[in-house]
Amino acid sequence: MDFRFTEDEQMIIDAVRELGEEELAPHASEVAEKGEFPYDAVELCREMDLFGIPVEEQWGGLGMGFLMWGTVGELLSYYCQTTGSVFGAHVLGQYPIMAFGTDEQKEKYLAPLTTGEHIGAFGLTEPNAGSDAGSVATRAELHGDRYILNGTKIFISNGGVAQTYVIIANLDPRKGTRGLTAFIVEKGMPGFEFGKDEKKMGWDALPNRELIFQDCEVPVENVLYKPGRGFRVAMDTLGVGRIGMAVGAVGLAQAAFDAAILYAQQREQFGQKIAEFQAIQFMLADMATDIEASRLLYQKAAWLKDQGEAFEMIASMAKVYSSEAVNRVTSQAVQIHGGVGYTCDFPVERYMRDAKLFEIVEGTSEIQRGIISNRLLREHRI
Repeated sequence: MDFRFTEDEQMIIDAVRELGEEELAPHASEVAEKGEFPYDAVELCREMDLFGIPVEEQWGGLGMGFLMWGTVGELLSYYCQTTGSVFGAHVLGQYPIMAFGTDEQKEKYLAPLTTGEHIGAFGLTEPNAGSDAGSVATRAELHGDRYILNGTKIFISNGGVAQTYVIIANLDPRKGTRGLTAFIVEKGMPGFEFGKDEKKMGWDALPNRELIFQDCEVPVENVLYKPGRGFRVAMDTLGVGRIGMAVGAVGLAQAAFDAAILYAQQREQFGQKIAEFQAIQFMLADMATDIEASRLLYQKAAWLKDQGEAFEMIASMAKVYSSEAVNRVTSQAVQIHGGVGYTCDFPVERYMRDAKLFEIVEGTSEIQRGIISNRLLREHRI
């Protein structure tokens, strides 16, 4: 495995660091506090062609793959967690069209997602179908040259803001996962409306909207891949999404660590910097180790994806480890800050609240451990 970057890739990475330091970081706390979608930051990402990083050049992308995409996503999440999360959620609407779309679908939908002209989103989760994807109740019925969608999706990141949605609906609930089908749905299609935007423990500026379909007409040419193959689309997309969750977790953990190590070298107690106490030093060592291990796991998963090799188990490992690591790291960052860490005067309290989400979305830690153990037992069957 080689995680080194080309000269062109390194130029983009350096440019993203500059963008983060000059434009994103100074406004990150304000964006989170106001709870407003970061349109300005998204526009800056669009101007730098960041949304096109993993997309083939044929469709207007940079063709740099998912290792590069992850590295840029980590930096965005480091400087502004909201911008990083929007960037990560966008690929969930983009990737399935990249992987399963026809040339016509790519021309119509992938191209504007690649330039950032359109934002993407992915709709799988429902009130009674989260980890259990086979229980999707949103129905799709074929009527002539159109499918009629009825149902509700919840917790959809970028919901309401995105223009292009990949929606998983059920053609025949009796068939379980074999009845699932993926559709490309456009914002503004008759019968497609937005409901509640969840008020959450953290991530106030990231929309997580309810999607409501009431006799929504979707042309047959908007079926993604094949009817009845939506489960395959969903699982492949979630695999990439789990890399994205690890990417975001590492960016957030690194931000918390940097805040903690800076504070530890400034704060004095008992006549010395608290960084000189072994208790603090050991906490910093554990935090740095967690971050490095998490980063290497997502890099390996992304590298395998770029090589066209099986990456799903490593992606689950990256997701479960990094999501639990970021909770440890942010909690320790608050602890190092002491009383002020629990106040809103320092960002570590927000980091700690934001961290919890990583253990839940894109498959809980329990689901990831199930995926990993099932794969291991298949590989080592006696």
